[in-house]
Amino acid sequence: MSHHFQHDVLVIGSGAAGLTLALTLPPSLRVAVLSKGSLANGSTYWAQGGVAAVLDDTDTVESHVADTLNAGAGLCRADAVRFTVEHSREAIQWLIDQGVPFTREAETAREDGGFEFHLTREGGHSHRRIIHAADATGAAIFNTLLEQARQRPNIELLEQRVAVDLITERKLGLDGERCLGAYVLDREKGEVDTFAARFVILATGGAAKVYLYTSNPDGACGDGIAMAWRAGCRVGNLEFNQFHPTCLYHPQAKSFLVTEAVRGEGGLLKLPNGERFMPRFDERAELAPRDIVARAIDHEMKRLGIDCVYLDISHKPAEFITSHFPTVYERCLSFGIDITKQPIPVVPAAHYTCGGVVVDQYGRTDVPGLYAIGETSFTGLHGANRMASNSLLECFVYARSACADIIAQLDAVDMPTNLPCWDASQVTDSDEDVIIAHNWDELRRFMWDYVGIVRTNKRLQRAQHRVRLLLDEIDEFYSNYKVSRDLIELRNLALVAELMIRSAMQRHESRGLHYTLDYPEQLAEAQDTILVPTPQAQPSVAC
Repeated sequence: MSHHFQHDVLVIGSGAAGLTLALTLPPSLRVAVLSKGSLANGSTYWAQGGVAAVLDDTDTVESHVADTLNAGAGLCRADAVRFTVEHSREAIQWLIDQGVPFTREAETAREDGGFEFHLTREGGHSHRRIIHAADATGAAIFNTLLEQARQRPNIELLEQRVAVDLITERKLGLDGERCLGAYVLDREKGEVDTFAARFVILATGGAAKVYLYTSNPDGACGDGIAMAWRAGCRVGNLEFNQFHPTCLYHPQAKSFLVTEAVRGEGGLLKLPNGERFMPRFDERAELAPRDIVARAIDHEMKRLGIDCVYLDISHKPAEFITSHFPTVYERCLSFGIDITKQPIPVVPAAHYTCGGVVVDQYGRTDVPGLYAIGETSFTGLHGANRMASNSLLECFVYARSACADIIAQLDAVDMPTNLPCWDASQVTDSDEDVIIAHNWDELRRFMWDYVGIVRTNKRLQRAQHRVRLLLDEIDEFYSNYKVSRDLIELRNLALVAELMIRSAMQRHESRGLHYTLDYPEQLAEAQDTILVPTPQAQPSVAC
């Protein structure tokens, strides 16, 4: 039996962006926060690095803006960068007020800046400006925000809920474009419920699971991007997928990321024979931006036919290593690698989706009443290459600005009523789960091989041909079988993969994270890749 729910605000996604928005809204509003699995499944929890912000008295907004514009290779939207950086200190203060246990400076304050918390430096930043909680910042932030949310009677945290599709006036054949809610699969009951809401927020994270090797948790399937596209929203810059240069290479380590800060604190990249190679590629060596480091590793692996390279910080004192990187030390030790004595085997892995749903500085999409915040969105902050630790910052700043926009509209927006329930009359239980698993593997492998760190026209054409066949197969499947998390995720991932490939084919240059052997030069003028959906892109099952 499916159910109807009503909330003032429906937040799809329970990471940094979604929880911040829920906590910032007035306590008089009824808020639902949906999590696809259990609550700790998002990327926030696993973020090791920290949050970039202008905190030290010797640092400036101008310097953080300049570093971000520089990393973004000419494609950042300057107003979005300035907006984010100017609001960085108050966002951090809000986190401190919530009780996030950031690492404090051992000396009561830094000699130069008088700031009581320890700041680290990461690739692309010209200052120490990353506030962190050892090397497990995401877990510290997530656990704090979750604890706060659990104490708020107006916030319902709902686990094992997978959003299937957004409900809009246009889809229901009504006059207007507004988003009215969403259809949501309750995984425990196997039913699709109807959630009506005055405002809907997509805070669903990125789409790195489209690749074979990824640092992301299992849920990063581009759900919000796919749902927004089907609802009529533009998407931008989806060809820019950031590969984190250093993921632990070990058969049992499914997706363990080795934080950027290891290189920031002196870690060196080496070939199997112990030779350094980064100085051959960039004068900044290990501290070059991530795209350059990832491409250099990819190049060396292909040139030598090796499975991984090595990240070595063992020349630093053991006590320094264990105190700065306790998480990395413990995790590597569990695989028999002592990082105080041995180098860490690493490979690049898909890490961050720089593009996403086109939004303004309030997180508003093209569909009224629908917002997108965090990695799901495309604000223009990251340009062609995201700078380390700007992503968590974006979650907090835009969650807070979206909240302000919602509060300003409260009196003008009524609760949607009479939404039709999900039509499941045509569908049967599937006994073909093997097909879903096969399609999933095929998608992730051809995206890795053809739309990876280095691209060519021919590779992109092959990928496009395959993804279209896959979409036809999934469409037929989706029309005839009962929806499951696996089917919903496969459908969303394949759609986002197709949008990524289309975006990559439109960019006839190499810039930032998009590197193609057919167009190695950068064009004189930097332009965003914006795709516009056609109204017919409707799912075959809905009511």
